[in-house]
Amino acid sequence: MTLLVISPDYASHLYPLATLATAWQAEGERVVVATGAATDAVVRAFGYDREHLQLGRGSNPGVIRAEEQPPGEDDALRGFFDATRRGAVAALEFQARARGDDLLWNAVGVAREVQAIVERVKPDAVIVDHLAFGARLGLVGAQVPHADVVLGHPTALTVGDGVYGHPPTWARAMRPADEELADLRVLCEGVRDTFTAQWNAALKDLRPSAQPSRDAFAETGDLLLLNYPAALHEPERTALLPPHTFLGSAVREEPRDAQVEAWLDADEGSVVYVSLGSFLSARSDVLALIADALRRLDVRVALATGSAPVEELGPLPQGWLVREFLPQVRLLAASSVAVTHGGNNSVTEALTAGVPLLVLPFSTDQFAGAAAIERTGVGVCLDPNATTSGDIADAVRHLLAPGGARSAAAAIGEGLREVPGPQRARAAVRQALSG
Repeated sequence: MTLLVISPDYASHLYPLATLATAWQAEGERVVVATGAATDAVVRAFGYDREHLQLGRGSNPGVIRAEEQPPGEDDALRGFFDATRRGAVAALEFQARARGDDLLWNAVGVAREVQAIVERVKPDAVIVDHLAFGARLGLVGAQVPHADVVLGHPTALTVGDGVYGHPPTWARAMRPADEELADLRVLCEGVRDTFTAQWNAALKDLRPSAQPSRDAFAETGDLLLLNYPAALHEPERTALLPPHTFLGSAVREEPRDAQVEAWLDADEGSVVYVSLGSFLSARSDVLALIADALRRLDVRVALATGSAPVEELGPLPQGWLVREFLPQVRLLAASSVAVTHGGNNSVTEALTAGVPLLVLPFSTDQFAGAAAIERTGVGVCLDPNATTSGDIADAVRHLLAPGGARSAAAAIGEGLREVPGPQRARAAVRQALSG
């Protein structure tokens, strides 16, 4: 048996997909990953075979820096970071306008390469990142059965009267004005229509008899796999989803890090883990604000700086663990609170460890995800562009207190650990294929 995994050339996407594939690997089955060269080391570390597939212009082997991206992509990243400084709607507008070029880059070429990979590998099952639209076109065009994996908040898939890029829910601290949201919806509807026309044109080229889509953002594979805890998703929205399985989380194993273990063993105080992810760590101003807040508290801090220059973060206590990259899963297992931008990997890994969250969202699905965290009581949301170090300190104090968010997060974590995401994924795919 052979599983084919199709992933963008970004570690943040590949890690959860590769982790899901460990359920097939554990049964002695072959795993082949189709992705780009930047994440080759990740593929090899898991012990998988790799087929070369470039799904877009950019790449990210771990920490992304604009200056390391191809010409054009570097300016796009800088434009996005600048947009996040102007607020939630500005960031969403920027991303909406870039969506066609990003998600359907070289659509027919990518689709045909995917078809060639399928022909070479001859997989028994295929799982593909939902955002790999070009790859999914290839699978749909060749009528290859596949499972479509949503690695972000489930709002990455539009249902009902939803519009991709227009968050259906907002946390209290982040709610934009109604006029701003109305303008954003108009923009996103136009992008949806243009994007769908691009999807349909490519699909017609690949398979002339295929039925055109009404909304390409709502298209899914034969099975939808959601890397997200069902307990955090609104039941009324769940009812609108196509055939699906909530995986809960895909928590990877990490190699032992001697420095981290020594730091954890040195003190038994409460640990606060801080990371703004591989992209948003570029917001060194927000990381500096977080650092200033945590200096006020009697806590131990593990801070992943990412692309932020450490000199821009202010004076950091000598006892803090500060590195560009830290083993997030290991540190979350030892943490009392996580401070995050709200990326899905950070959220699901924290909740699997039973750790409450302080979320400072910047873009895309992070806003709806923050609202879900707030609604279910497993964390607190603050506006990264409007908060103060005092607000952050107060929020962390609240999350450190017994009961409340700590108890709610612990309860969800217990359920997520009971049946890990990879096992859920394999069982769901096997059932779908047998049916």
